[in-house]
Amino acid sequence: MFKFVKILPLALLVLIVSACSSVKLDDANGVATVNAGSSSTYDPISDPKSSVYGKRSIYFEFDSYTVDPKYVSTISAHAAYLKAFQKQRASIIIQGNTDDRGTAEYNLALGQKRSEAVKKALLAQGVNESQLEAVSFGKEKPANPAQTEAAFKENRRADFVYQ
Repeated sequence: MFKFVKILPLALLVLIVSACSSVKLDDANGVATVNAGSSSTYDPISDPKSSVYGKRSIYFEFDSYTVDPKYVSTISAHAAYLKAFQKQRASIIIQGNTDDRGTAEYNLALGQKRSEAVKKALLAQGVNESQLEAVSFGKEKPANPAQTEAAFKENRRADFVYQ
């Protein structure tokens, strides 16, 4: 009995230390995956075969915040993803951007209208408003800093950023 009392604290210490080593403290690559309750974690956002992979921007015409009908399938794919993973709290920030023509104030307002237009399209597809946030960066985050018409087209966009 006396030996058992001496060994018990040591055994508990070994047990605690070994349990702590199995706890994952940090995700090294910073990529979040969503687990839909199954044993495997499938994340369509990271799957190159998925309808939402790589399609994270909606582009706009000059001085416009009207969503072009050619982006309906992209918006629908993101809406389906957000609805499917609503319980896992999948959400996005829609970042509105502009080219650098115009004043900072005007471009911030136009970027906000673009992000709100995409948000409205997602809401129309049945996405819960709590999953969406619309913000504007105006001309502060250009995708292409060149001063060409092609670069301006790349910068007139709303980006999906998953959280």
